Amino acid sequence: MINRRQAPAIKDAVNFDIQLKPLEKFQLDNGIPVYVVRSSEQETLQLELVFPAGSWYESENLVASATNFLMKNGTGRHSALEINEMTEYYGAYLNRNCFHENATYTLHCLSRHIADLLPTLQEVIQDPAFPEQELAIFTQNMKQKLAVNLQKSEFVANRHIDKYLFGEFHPYGRVSSMMAYDALQTESLHGFYKQHYTYNNCKIFLAGNLPDNIIPLLNQHFGHKWGEETHNLRPEMPILPADEKKYRIFNDENGVQGSIRVARPFPNRYHPDFPKMLVLNTIFGGYFGSRLMSNIREEKGYTYGIHSQIYNFRQAGAVNIQTEAGRDVCEKAIAEIYLEMNRLRDEPIPEEELSLVRNFMIGSILGDLDGAFQVIQRWKNLILNDLDENYFYNNIRTIKTISAEELQQMARLYLVPEDFYELIVI
Repeated sequence: MINRRQAPAIKDAVNFDIQLKPLEKFQLDNGIPVYVVRSSEQETLQLELVFPAGSWYESENLVASATNFLMKNGTGRHSALEINEMTEYYGAYLNRNCFHENATYTLHCLSRHIADLLPTLQEVIQDPAFPEQELAIFTQNMKQKLAVNLQKSEFVANRHIDKYLFGEFHPYGRVSSMMAYDALQTESLHGFYKQHYTYNNCKIFLAGNLPDNIIPLLNQHFGHKWGEETHNLRPEMPILPADEKKYRIFNDENGVQGSIRVARPFPNRYHPDFPKMLVLNTIFGGYFGSRLMSNIREEKGYTYGIHSQIYNFRQAGAVNIQTEAGRDVCEKAIAEIYLEMNRLRDEPIPEEELSLVRNFMIGSILGDLDGAFQVIQRWKNLILNDLDENYFYNNIRTIKTISAEELQQMARLYLVPEDFYELIVI
């Protein structure tokens, strides 16, 4: 009998032995790898198809994202409306996303409906028509959305800081424009699709409560050779950051709020300092109790929130501090950001604070591994970046064991104000 009058013992998250649930791997008849994490908790599943079809591979601006979006908007047999009706009839959700390196199509549905939905997904992936009318609607909608967003200081700030960090012609720094949307042609979309959305470029990630015949079903719809076999080498593109480090942009002369971005290049996940920097960045500005939040929000009241994040792209990375503040206190907020950098460089982090951050980070990982959908995302990130579970466990080990001295060394290397690009957009 549980004694309800006595609280259970509190166990620190760092004392848990975190294990990444193993996955199964299958191969379809045409060689497509299928990565599987099973769970019987709920009668749902997630099926994700991943292709090397991100903006990195496009020769014309916006072609990758437009191709990915419009594949669902009409096939050789069905219109966009019919495709949506076929998925919604079963209470399913078919989503698509285009990133810098990869593009995805993800199906969420009840497990018992997967056999009924796979023909629709197959049609979207293997027989997109790219109707002229759908392209016209897409272009019009995206231009209207862009026009609205260009009036927002935070949107403009995000565009500019990426351009300063990576160069305006690099995929990580390239931005959308009215001219680029007007230049989109169905021929370009067809060409990009034929080059990148082929069977030999596909990887499948599957999670949830899976029917026993799921692999035969996938073989039926995706196990043959569709599309001409292509081999896409990742092109090397030079990063050309801006020479100037400080920028002030007046997007709205009457604006009362400014968007602040303070950022610098940083090595990506393949560098040995990356796991250590994840811990330092959390202390600096990576959670609600961070140094930046405590100072600039809680003490000074300059902002509702401030956050520091690490960009983790395939070729490069960056540290980016971002916030919105009143126009009259933007310069003061930047001064306080640099003050917190200097504190981390000059003063060792107290053990109590470091212990709190360790438990926060390990607790966040525990939450991220709650369920098959979350676990498959962890595996997907490892697989797509040519890593294995040792990378995951090394990060856990770093969080649990890194010392205040090591973190201070990281701060002295990477939190140097002179190395940061500084931007305010009013």
